[in-house]
Amino acid sequence: MTPDTLFSLAGKTALVTGGATGIGHMAATGLVAAGAHVMIASRKGAACEEVAEDLNAMDLPGSAEGFAGDVGTEQGVADLTAKAAAKTDKLHILMNNAGTTWGEPMGKFPYHAWDKVMSVNVAGLFHLTQSLLPQLSAAGERGDPARVVNVGSVMGEVPMGDGAYSYAASKAAVHHMTRIMAKELAGRQITVNALAPGPFVSNMTAFATADETRRAKVGEGVPLERVGAPEDIAGCVTFLTSRAGAYVTGAIIPVSGGINVMTGPSLFERAFQ
Repeated sequence: MTPDTLFSLAGKTALVTGGATGIGHMAATGLVAAGAHVMIASRKGAACEEVAEDLNAMDLPGSAEGFAGDVGTEQGVADLTAKAAAKTDKLHILMNNAGTTWGEPMGKFPYHAWDKVMSVNVAGLFHLTQSLLPQLSAAGERGDPARVVNVGSVMGEVPMGDGAYSYAASKAAVHHMTRIMAKELAGRQITVNALAPGPFVSNMTAFATADETRRAKVGEGVPLERVGAPEDIAGCVTFLTSRAGAYVTGAIIPVSGGINVMTGPSLFERAFQ
């Protein structure tokens, strides 16, 4: 087996939610580069179509198509499921990337910010996966299972609310739901893993990463001293969805530059200074 075959996604069909921007766009690019046909869906259908056109113009091994899809409501999930099912009876890869956030300081955080964030980040993720089980099951084979990749966050691992309380809690829920689904779907030859990204440049983080000066300041707080790059997401997603990752399920992959293992200050070092 060669690296070309180990990481190839030729002949695979994928659906990436929230794939027009940010981490979803990074992942979709990596999947197309590995040879997959990628369906890109988000609430902004025109943006998805534009991204697909751009990817198809790059002369990559795979291909893309874009259309509107909303996982924030029950009807939205049903509509997106119907669109995906009409396009393919076998879904080899589902990347649940669509998400939303809310930021307010403690003492001012609104009640309704919980319902909106949890509906998209947790309920939408779960119900879309559940609704597409027939297509995922049809694609999964022993030795080459179908793959579900959920997008969590390092904020779901370490206690850093940072004003995004419902977001952090929702991502912790994503991590736990990933493990539950991995356990329950293994017998159907479906793996379920999650990414736990740190800071990446996206619409969601634009308030702090929109220019190089701010990105550099954010990177100073990361053990590896930088914000994430598109290749960091593309590489992890390609691993999890190719033959290379066929025996991995229930994992939460920390794509966070080391934030996931940051701890408090050394308690005893000062005694010897």
